[in-house]
Amino acid sequence: MELDNHAEDLASDLGIDKEEVKSDLQNLVEYSVPIDEAKQSLRRKYGDGGGGGGATPSSKEIGEITTDDGNVTVTGVVLTAGERSIRYQGDDHVIVEGRLADETGAIDYTAWEDFGLSAGDTITAGNAGVREWDGEPELNLGESTSLSFVEESLELPAEYADVIGGDAQLADLRTGDRAATVEVDVLECERRTIDGRDGETEILSGVFGDESGRLPFTNWDPAPEIEDGGPVRIENAYVREFRGVPEVNVSEFSTVSALEREIEVGADTTTMGVGEAVHTGGIYDVELVGNVIAVRDGSGLIQRCPECYRVIQKGQCRTHGDVDGIDDLRVKAILDDGTGALTVVLDDELTEDVYDGTLEDALEQAREAMDQEVVADTIRERIVGREYRVRGHLSVDEYGANLDAETFAESDEDPETRATAFLEEVNA
Repeated sequence: MELDNHAEDLASDLGIDKEEVKSDLQNLVEYSVPIDEAKQSLRRKYGDGGGGGGATPSSKEIGEITTDDGNVTVTGVVLTAGERSIRYQGDDHVIVEGRLADETGAIDYTAWEDFGLSAGDTITAGNAGVREWDGEPELNLGESTSLSFVEESLELPAEYADVIGGDAQLADLRTGDRAATVEVDVLECERRTIDGRDGETEILSGVFGDESGRLPFTNWDPAPEIEDGGPVRIENAYVREFRGVPEVNVSEFSTVSALEREIEVGADTTTMGVGEAVHTGGIYDVELVGNVIAVRDGSGLIQRCPECYRVIQKGQCRTHGDVDGIDDLRVKAILDDGTGALTVVLDDELTEDVYDGTLEDALEQAREAMDQEVVADTIRERIVGREYRVRGHLSVDEYGANLDAETFAESDEDPETRATAFLEEVNA
């Protein structure tokens, strides 16, 4: 049913102006509120008891809440609470996001009103809306929610009690986490200008590291403590997906402070099978071992757009049209370990290593053969059929799994030893 028809039905049932209802409905839908929940919310707003909105919400333990629930009453401990700004009804609106837990489980929440929530508070939220977000239930606390603070705290399992306040290591962060607190070292940082929602905006981007690993970050309101580098403590960060991997986001509501202690950044990385890595949906720093079974088209000597640096075909950039391309080197190799396969992308430096020559050497070879494909053919002869240990950043999308390699080296492991260990594991 079209939004216009939903609005007309609601206006008729509630006896109010259709355009007013349509405007409210449009705002909720644009923020990814499911249409049925949005209609129920408006029924509550305009005082109608139909559609389940007038019934007293059932009390539920958090572990029992599902995406099929409409409205519930819950009691839980606030694990995290962090402010964030969103664009709503054309204006900036400050919301509070975090996680709530009881003895049975934990659930994310979004508070649209200022309830004064803080980590460690025990609350009872009556008439809290339930919506589906990324396949999981999430609580919406709004103007129709009655919220009270409970003096007696709940006994939480250690997995929840230990994370009150949001303290986490980078390896523990997942896309969608809110109000996280991390202590990290700024490994890389650059100031960039982007086209933001309010025009050109300066941001900081780079890489954080701690004892558990590394993750990319974006600092939307450049903090001097981050730009200066070194160890910092960041409170109220949130995590979103960028290019298929989790990214730490530091906003104007985050608190950034320099640390006196040093952060020892872990040198180790997670080693996985290819199939397991692909199943994660994206991981920033991972090591894989497998055989190169093919080198894909678009490898070897390529040309890039001088404006956006994308690879061009026959002098054509998809964004900028006819351009004079910039020569470059790249490899797109298929890595397979028997559990899965993905594309490993080597930049110009790693490509020079496997090609055993420079860009100038590649251009000379292509001129002599009058065919730039000879560069890719040379690379195929050198790497296909060999086993490599690869470390880099994996992203997975509708086009497949791609790993941007930071290191690419022929494996020195004995295949017979590894095969024996594998068979022992299978037979155990």
